[in-house]
Amino acid sequence: MATRLLLITNSDAGTADREAVDAALAVLREGAEVEVSGTSSPEELDDVLASAGERTVVVAGGDGSIHAVVQALHARADLAGRTLALIPLGTGNDFARTLGLPLDPAQAAHVVLTGTPRPTDLVVDEDGQVTVNSVHLGAGAEAGKRGARWKERLGKVGYPIGALQTALNPPSLRVRVEVDDEVVVDVDQPVLMVAVGNGASVGGGTELTPDAEPHDGQVDVLVATPRGPVARLGYLVRLPFARHEDHGDVRILRGRTVRVSGTAFDCNSDGEIDGPVRSRTWRVQPAAYAMVVPPR
Repeated sequence: MATRLLLITNSDAGTADREAVDAALAVLREGAEVEVSGTSSPEELDDVLASAGERTVVVAGGDGSIHAVVQALHARADLAGRTLALIPLGTGNDFARTLGLPLDPAQAAHVVLTGTPRPTDLVVDEDGQVTVNSVHLGAGAEAGKRGARWKERLGKVGYPIGALQTALNPPSLRVRVEVDDEVVVDVDQPVLMVAVGNGASVGGGTELTPDAEPHDGQVDVLVATPRGPVARLGYLVRLPFARHEDHGDVRILRGRTVRVSGTAFDCNSDGEIDGPVRSRTWRVQPAAYAMVVPPR
């Protein structure tokens, strides 16, 4: 019996994405029975997923697209036991990078046919909102917000531009950060940035939490507390080049529950900005679903 796939695409995608989908589809149809469904709204996506049955759901898109599909399935209580696959078509494709997927659509389609479903963790907050790859706040969220304005014109270099702009006027938060109920930093110490990494990178390859991997039942938590304008500038200038770990005021911990509370902050979850909020708790759901990854 042929493998049965449900390929979800963006109905509003441009010509380049449509050509990439066609290239991937040509490969998929060599070894599977494929139904293609284009969606352009959460409601359409939910309707399509309702008819997925036991088919592998293949997402043609970037981090935002896989986030939307996982969020919809989680909200439907239809994520556990399900297998997903990814054809990376986004600007950053950070989750695909963490999974070791090829960024070429045809090669990624070949992995869909030959790869291995691997149990994959999910990060969920107290409101039921998911993070597939990474969530960050403070300077990281501000850099993402500013970088989004550039990303539409310049692609993945938008995040480094946003980070450098943020370096000129960095935020300062007074928050308590707790990892597995242990206080890492309290409100008496200014915090520049917190990142909760299920995956390694954001912004098209900037490795905020370089050792994070979404199969170990934990997240990597970065807390940056550089004091003074020179130290903050030094950290943020290093950030686009993944050298921020060299900074003396950076800690990376590992845990299963992360809580941040204090002054109001925005959150950037898989590129989606939310907030401001004064408190948020994230918990890891180990092996929440399976992602098809390259064969070992």
